[in-house]
Amino acid sequence: MPKVRTNRTVYPEGWELIEPTLRELETKMREAENETHEGKRKCEALWPIFKISHQKSRYIYDLFYRRKAITRKLFDFCLEQGHADKNLIAKWKKSGYERLCCLRCIQPRDHNYGTTCVCRVPKHLREEKVIECVHCGCHGCASGD
Repeated sequence: MPKVRTNRTVYPEGWELIEPTLRELETKMREAENETHEGKRKCEALWPIFKISHQKSRYIYDLFYRRKAITRKLFDFCLEQGHADKNLIAKWKKSGYERLCCLRCIQPRDHNYGTTCVCRVPKHLREEKVIECVHCGCHGCASGD
């Protein structure tokens, strides 16, 4: 006889404080996924999803590292449950990557000439003043801006 699965997730202390915001962002994510993408380029259809994912990760990062409002246990729980991108948060802790929008922008294999994305170039060094990243729609995430 197969095992009956039940939801026995034990939420750490403080979960009730961040749960409404995470639920709201999950709802926005669901709406962005179900949104029609007629008249948009292929890459433009994914931009809202990248933006909401970034918001969730930044929310948890700010709560733990900047405001010190949540515990390590709750922070680890959020990373394990997939509420935040642990690789992106790891980059945010490093110097020069504090405002990184997504991990695809720093992967050389995804760009011409083996470099990083144009949104990583500081605004004062750009030839064009208004740009947007092809991968996530970012207008500039260089930490020196």
